[in-house]
Amino acid sequence: MTSSPCRVIELDGVHKEYDAGDAVVHALKGIDLEIDRGEFLAIMGPSGSGKTTLMEIVGCLSHPTRGRYRLNGRDVEEIDENGLARLRGEEIGFVFQSFNLLPRLSAALNVELPLSYRGVPRRQRRERALEALERVGLAHRADHLPGAMSGGERQRVAVARALVNRPSLVLADEPTGNLDSRTGGEIIALLERIHAEGNTVVVVTHDPAVGRRAERRLEIRDGRIDSDCSGGG
Repeated sequence: MTSSPCRVIELDGVHKEYDAGDAVVHALKGIDLEIDRGEFLAIMGPSGSGKTTLMEIVGCLSHPTRGRYRLNGRDVEEIDENGLARLRGEEIGFVFQSFNLLPRLSAALNVELPLSYRGVPRRQRRERALEALERVGLAHRADHLPGAMSGGERQRVAVARALVNRPSLVLADEPTGNLDSRTGGEIIALLERIHAEGNTVVVVTHDPAVGRRAERRLEIRDGRIDSDCSGGG
């Protein structure tokens, strides 16, 4: 596989195996995948298909057992744990199903957290957090605690937190899983808008309605790519 400067993600023959007592679970079985800058991709599949394992590897939360993964042209296997922590903080914005907000911090302070870990000065943190909240339509809720917000608002805060470091990749794991269909649709519309602004967005989902909104859809079954096609169908 030849690396391309416009390519964000490159997986070449990626396998992932887990020990399960006397057996070995083959979660991924030779995944080849390329994602270019500015794509909006949905990774889909039933429970146990390997999509969550694939998300963990793409997000540098887990290492392949075999195979190669490059993020923005860098071989992830050659980066030490401290370097991977920096890479996750600077290059990847995560959005999770359960929001993962700290309940005693305001929306703005939750969004500031990734900047705090990088040592960004307080005033700059505040400015960038408010800018990110403005992008998701929640600047007016900056000083509210998560407990005073709806599920949709909390997920918007989570999206703002994912954007505050201006990452090259936004990775959303079942972002609509804890939301009703209307609110979930609003979150996907928000991710569509973020994509339209030039961001690379990868959504892991089991919901066909979400998959149809992506411009590209990847189906995972039994640890292998079953299909790779345009969305909307």
